[in-house]
Amino acid sequence: MVEYKGELITDEEADRRYADLHENSPHTMLFSVDNNLVIDGTQQGNSARWINHSCAPNCEIEEEGVRIFIDARREIRPGEELTYDYNLQLGEPHTRAAKRAHACFCGTRRCRGTMVGERD
Repeated sequence: MVEYKGELITDEEADRRYADLHENSPHTMLFSVDNNLVIDGTQQGNSARWINHSCAPNCEIEEEGVRIFIDARREIRPGEELTYDYNLQLGEPHTRAAKRAHACFCGTRRCRGTMVGERD
């Protein structure tokens, strides 16, 4: 188990810091922990920020208050990449274009083609 570390900030602060930077890029190191807070992995973050997405992940997310942990779902083989389902929630309609902008290339048989999750 590894904790996703970083600076705890509000959604508004995340928008202030990164809106322009990520306007044309779907990639961030922001992890939403509730309706108004995110963990900014680019500030005081750790190696957990480099764990990739997969539609058939070997890890899962565990939330404890405003802390996020990434835990193995099964035994991980030595050298095997750690992955979890990002299940992105965009705060906007999950259109085909939005899903394409967050394309998934995990290559698993269960790949849904996007890192965008089902609407909460």
